[in-house]
Amino acid sequence: MTKSVTKNNFINPTTGRISITEAFGEDLAVLLANKISAVYKKFDVKGFVKDTKKEVTGKSYTQRVEVIAVLLKQYLPEKYPEALEILLQILGPENQEETGMFTNFYWLMPVGKFVEKYGLDHFALSIKVIEEITKRNTGEYAIRPYARTYPDKTLAVCTKWAKSKNFHLRRLASEGLRPKLPWATKLDAWKDNPKPIFEILELLKEDEVKFVKKSVANHVRDWVKVNPKEAEKIMSRWSKSKNEHTKWIIKHAQR
Repeated sequence: MTKSVTKNNFINPTTGRISITEAFGEDLAVLLANKISAVYKKFDVKGFVKDTKKEVTGKSYTQRVEVIAVLLKQYLPEKYPEALEILLQILGPENQEETGMFTNFYWLMPVGKFVEKYGLDHFALSIKVIEEITKRNTGEYAIRPYARTYPDKTLAVCTKWAKSKNFHLRRLASEGLRPKLPWATKLDAWKDNPKPIFEILELLKEDEVKFVKKSVANHVRDWVKVNPKEAEKIMSRWSKSKNEHTKWIIKHAQR
């Protein structure tokens, strides 16, 4: 059974609860290495685990995720498409639950970071993998450098995701473009003109899935801090809606 992470704790059925930071260390390296070596026989399991254990010492959670992503780059084939093909094979079944990054698929965080760090020269390929990652964990961090480098292309992709039948993709259309996403650098590309982002949120304002609604509410609340004038316009417009889901979003955005 795969170990799980909650917001505050790494739940280990053998040792009990330890910090979320410790979850991204040797145990995760073993888990990843075993999955990778099953489809890529040349993968140096012992070396990868040993280096992970050494390099994550004294590091924070976010630093550890990046350390493991860097080590994946070192131990996987040099060519990005080849490395990505291997990683695609270890993703496993899609997540059917409304859960984010600290659940049974927490171990995919370094894979998302790998795509975030090394895939910018391969937009279409990387976006496809981000889609697959977010169906299990989240692509909200991986998508952000693509939004900065390819703003128009990323907006088009997020518009498509906002119309998807998959609620994980609909959530990503909102969450990945948040200007003040926690544990991420600010996304200022649309700071002065959020209209393209709001057009995507308009597609999600009546979403029935709470997982999506929470993201939209948090996203709107971000804009209250970043561009309050424009945020007030969209909130004023939505507040006139009789749709129960839009009302829920406005209520939580105003908290």
